Amino acid sequence: MAEESQEMGGIHFPFPFPPYPIQKDFMAELYKVLEAGKIGIFESPTGTGKSLSLICGALSWLRDFEQKKLQAEAGLLAPASGPTSSGRNSVLSSSSCQEPSDTLRPAGDPDWVTEFVQKKEERDLVERLREEQLRRRKREERLQEVCQDGRRRFAAKRSRQEEEETETLLRLSREMLAADTAPEQLGQLECGEEHLVLAEYESDEERRGSRADEGEDDLEEEHITKIYYCSRTHSQLAQFVREVQKSPFGKETRLVSLGSRQSLCVNEDVKSLGSVHLMNDRCVDMQRRKHKKMRIGEDKPKRRRQKMQASCPFYNHEQMELLRDEILLEVKDMEQLVALGKEAQACPYYGSRFAIPAAQLVVLPYPMLLHAATRQAAGIRLQGQVVIIDEAHNLIDTITNIHSTEVNGSQLCQAHSQLLQYMERYRKRLKAKNLMYIKQILYLLDKFVAVLGGNVKQNPSTQSLPQTGSELQSINDFLFQSQVDNINLFKVQRYLEKSMLSRKLFGFTECFGVVLPSLSDSEENRGLGGFQQFLKSLQSGPPEDSLEEGQAVALRPASPLMHIEAFLEALTTANQDGRVIVNRQGSVGQSSLKFLLLNPAVHFAQVVKECRALVIAGGTMQPALRSQGLMSLLQVSDFREQLLACSGVEASRVVEFSCGHVIPPDNILPLIICSGPSNQQLEFTYQRRELPQMMEETGRILCNLCNVVPGGMVCFLPSYEYLRQVHAHWDKTGLLARLSVRKKIFQEPKRASQVEQVLTAYSTCIASCSHSEGHLTGALLLSVVGGKMSEGINFSDDLGRCVVMVGMPYPNIKSPELQEKMAYLDQTIPRTHGQPPPGTVLIENLCMKAINQSIGRAIRHQKDFASIVLLDHRYARPSILAKLPAWIRDRVEVKATFGPAFAAMRKFHREKSHPCLGFVVNL
Repeated sequence: MAEESQEMGGIHFPFPFPPYPIQKDFMAELYKVLEAGKIGIFESPTGTGKSLSLICGALSWLRDFEQKKLQAEAGLLAPASGPTSSGRNSVLSSSSCQEPSDTLRPAGDPDWVTEFVQKKEERDLVERLREEQLRRRKREERLQEVCQDGRRRFAAKRSRQEEEETETLLRLSREMLAADTAPEQLGQLECGEEHLVLAEYESDEERRGSRADEGEDDLEEEHITKIYYCSRTHSQLAQFVREVQKSPFGKETRLVSLGSRQSLCVNEDVKSLGSVHLMNDRCVDMQRRKHKKMRIGEDKPKRRRQKMQASCPFYNHEQMELLRDEILLEVKDMEQLVALGKEAQACPYYGSRFAIPAAQLVVLPYPMLLHAATRQAAGIRLQGQVVIIDEAHNLIDTITNIHSTEVNGSQLCQAHSQLLQYMERYRKRLKAKNLMYIKQILYLLDKFVAVLGGNVKQNPSTQSLPQTGSELQSINDFLFQSQVDNINLFKVQRYLEKSMLSRKLFGFTECFGVVLPSLSDSEENRGLGGFQQFLKSLQSGPPEDSLEEGQAVALRPASPLMHIEAFLEALTTANQDGRVIVNRQGSVGQSSLKFLLLNPAVHFAQVVKECRALVIAGGTMQPALRSQGLMSLLQVSDFREQLLACSGVEASRVVEFSCGHVIPPDNILPLIICSGPSNQQLEFTYQRRELPQMMEETGRILCNLCNVVPGGMVCFLPSYEYLRQVHAHWDKTGLLARLSVRKKIFQEPKRASQVEQVLTAYSTCIASCSHSEGHLTGALLLSVVGGKMSEGINFSDDLGRCVVMVGMPYPNIKSPELQEKMAYLDQTIPRTHGQPPPGTVLIENLCMKAINQSIGRAIRHQKDFASIVLLDHRYARPSILAKLPAWIRDRVEVKATFGPAFAAMRKFHREKSHPCLGFVVNL
């Protein structure tokens, strides 16, 4: 595909083909936002080439930014020419990680003082530029050496540092075991058990004191100015990388794709664990025991032992440095990165992280950007960088879900039992500080179970609760009721993080099972005998019938203490920003404690403050522009204010851009149908939608539409349960057979592993019908709003000639979480005169966001056409119409009766029907 050169406002935008006018406007506005360091909210409907506009617009800015910086540096470093004020300011303003050093000086200073200070600043600037130039030259030379298989610059240093850290850890452990204790006092450790004992713990204050005189070894490369692009799923990120590869920037951009261990790990032993927590723990554990072989004793046949690999063969620094440079040489997606890692015998997970400093474009999923601890662990630095968040309609929910967590009574009891046995076995080997923290954690677990109404020393599955229900509390009230308000949760959480107690505990239970014979006489554990069967059932994993088809091995459960760690961390949130839901069910084991984050903005604020420029993009941003999701920022209902104001962003820094669709107005027919063929008013409220007459009216409407719509139809229903009910009723009344005469019926599967199979069969059926004459004209796909088909699936051309939305999928207003969010909004956001309360607006926005995502599945390119049918008279309300995307809202027709609606549908599809090429589904 030939490259098209686009000049807009003196800026050159390379593009793989002549762009649409809205793409030109999008790129020009994006360039302005990045150049001015502003924050942009961009709305571009699905199918308008949003990804390519983001790529070409952002990388064009980065190209010019780097060129300007090089030119300014060359001017400052040129001999016989002192740095001019304009050149100096240009470099300062373009620096990605340095703040200007100008400070306000008293106006009364003598001229010689001002001149001296200015010259010193200029000398410092020139010196810093020389250092940056040297680093850049070395990086370019290293990348050039990759083609000649040169040696890596930092491999030896990093390897030595890793070996020294490992040796220090092992030495501390050996000293601790040998210090002032005789073998007869401690008892003999079994072979390979030494690594399970906690090393001596140093708090942050102690560590700072003992290492105050140590200088930092500069082993890390400087992070150049780059663009961080994040989206919701790995499939969306893979699609973005493929767009970069096809773009004019595909050959020259240094791109790195980041992902989880589940996506990037190439060690089959670790991948077989299945659970994310277990994979993370095993990976870190294998690194720390890199030089220590674990021997399994053969003289203990009765005790179950789990053989663990001593080190990972792919965790080799020299090989990972080589892999890093291979990553930077050419744009690679996740699959190519994994294949390269296997070929090079190097870990793609860590190799990709080594490539971050020198990368120009970093592609990563939401959680890695939005979770501060994950960001830090991955080596992501946002200071002075550009951040692009795509598919931003999910941003609020994602932040909330990342920082909300839940633990049940079974996990609390299991963690208490395991930790108590661990402490008893190694009590004499654990230092006083370790024992102190372990006892605090045991106390916390005991009190949390007591809040649920149970006893931590009894089987939670057999402890029935006299009272059931949900109770919502503030964080402080929960801590007071639990009687743990006197414990410093910040220190406990830090101890769990640094000591890696959950990993030690998991290894302990793997080696010895749950209940140790040596502990059977312990006074503290006499009451734990009844736990054996219960804990074994927890360790055995989920039953086979709960696993998805094609999953060969059941996922092994992670240590319960890992889940509790996340809950304890959540309890350190400010009292006004979260709530704790105490959910008491029939037994203690079924009951749970859930932390609900009310104000996601507190976690998003750091991203806004650090980055140079922020772009929030999406295909259906219009409802979000009025969303109540990110709360308590400027006490107003406008989305951009709530999203950005907590970081002190002024309104003048925020830019909004919204464009229409690329399709001609007559290529889309949006209809609101208020009543069916038998004049039954369409109102699919929760109370009325299960009435037989409503389900029958829906079936009659679809039967009529199937007679005039060619190819594929996609019908969205509110829930999986309602889909099941409707399908069963249609089957009973014969409506299903009538539908099957014209369209083959497919249903959205609940299991993710079956989605691709259903989509393939659906598209194959439509393709075959288009080439044959007969009664069958295509297929009907029954889907669920918010399900697997409502986002990320492209029903282009004949795959989606008509999208039908049955009812309005309002969330469950009786949910305690939703009620608390509504109450929180009503309290923190002032109500606008003549408008409903903010909490009520939240409910409406959640509903409309799901609808807009679903109905946007059909139109995918400029020559595409489709009809959109909204079945419910409530869609005709002005407040609902206003929240439809502008490209649909401006063309929608409200039909009070079914006759005129059917006539319009028949006329539209008769005029537009023609053979369409390609049946492509982007998963």
